[in-house]
Amino acid sequence: MKKISIAILAALLVCLPPMAQTKKSAKASGLEVSFNYQRQAGPGSNQYAVWIENEKGEVVKTLFVTSYTTKGRVRGNEQPMRGYIKRPNCVPAWVKAVKANDLSDQQLDAFTGATPQANGVQTFNWDFTDQQGRSVPAGTYRVVVEATLYQASTITYAGTFSTKDKAGEVALTSKLTEPDESHKDMVTNVKAALK
Repeated sequence: MKKISIAILAALLVCLPPMAQTKKSAKASGLEVSFNYQRQAGPGSNQYAVWIENEKGEVVKTLFVTSYTTKGRVRGNEQPMRGYIKRPNCVPAWVKAVKANDLSDQQLDAFTGATPQANGVQTFNWDFTDQQGRSVPAGTYRVVVEATLYQASTITYAGTFSTKDKAGEVALTSKLTEPDESHKDMVTNVKAALK
């Protein structure tokens, strides 16, 4: 009797799907983007943006852009000027993609945040909504992380995925405009994962 019970239990365990496989096969409900950030010395650095584009290359939502990029910095008697105007090398791919000149200061404020003062992991989440908080249509999207390492040295990470995909890693490719050994560690270990 004891041998039969053990055999039945073993047969049941074989028939049940492993928990890890069940969890992996679930449809994703959002995207998480993360990277290690190390603050760099000198002007013309420490600026980055994270955004989502649709299949047409239109920005659906900016998850984050550093405040200098959108607000600039006023010193003494200077006139206020957006950072990307004062310093055109400031996350130029994001500026072009989002059509920053067409956005009001209030619109830019909605996704602008302070440049981190301390080193550490930065994490951003996308819940499959657009800039107005409406659900986006199911389909293919592209995540982009752009970082101005120093002056004209910019690195961009990008990956394509579908909102219909199951949870898992999104493959990212990178493109560097100009090598800069002194500032290369500003943004490292960039990851994107459907959750």
